[in-house]
Amino acid sequence: MDDARCRNLVNELGIVIVSVDYRLAPEAPYPAAIEDCYAVLKWTHANADKLSVDRARIAIGGDSAGGGLTACLALMARDRAEVPVCFQLLIYPMLDDRTGTTVMSSPELGKYIWTRSANHYAWNAYLGQAPGSAGVSEYAAAFRAADLHGLPPAYIGVGSLDLFLDEDLEYAKRLMAVGVPTEVCVIPGAYHVFDVFIPEAPLSKIFKNSYFSALKRAFAK
Repeated sequence: MDDARCRNLVNELGIVIVSVDYRLAPEAPYPAAIEDCYAVLKWTHANADKLSVDRARIAIGGDSAGGGLTACLALMARDRAEVPVCFQLLIYPMLDDRTGTTVMSSPELGKYIWTRSANHYAWNAYLGQAPGSAGVSEYAAAFRAADLHGLPPAYIGVGSLDLFLDEDLEYAKRLMAVGVPTEVCVIPGAYHVFDVFIPEAPLSKIFKNSYFSALKRAFAK
């Protein structure tokens, strides 16, 4: 599903991308997907020479549920301290299993494409229990993390009509509050995965340039 985005990144930035074919819920609920991601991160680091990859410049990224896995992977990599991560690219990431169950900043959030009911269904399938339940791990829902210190610099991009707007902006604020360099891009009038549905739209191109530039700057450092 993300081949086009990955190919564009490779072609325009000249980077190596390892795309994770992680196991999917509900057949394989948490922690299958995140452990698959971590295994691939370790494999990439171990095989960096064969891949022509600089071990000091390994970034992680994803969109939507993949963005949520990316945020969880950043937490896991920090805590296990086996592989250094230089940057996390979070494209409209799915961070909080409680989203949609509480009052949100606007009734317009989640009206298009990815709705509250879809979000509830997805989290239930992934967690194997009702979203919002007590004891959900931060490696399942990154927003649950109490301590965000020591995470790699981040980019968070989201549309102003995306169901994930509130959680993404709040997560960005929390990252910045503990000194994690964080860039935020909010596209006005954009719904979830808008850039995938209409890639040639002017706002989609602005969004693409935004996160492409952020990743390029991260590797340049």
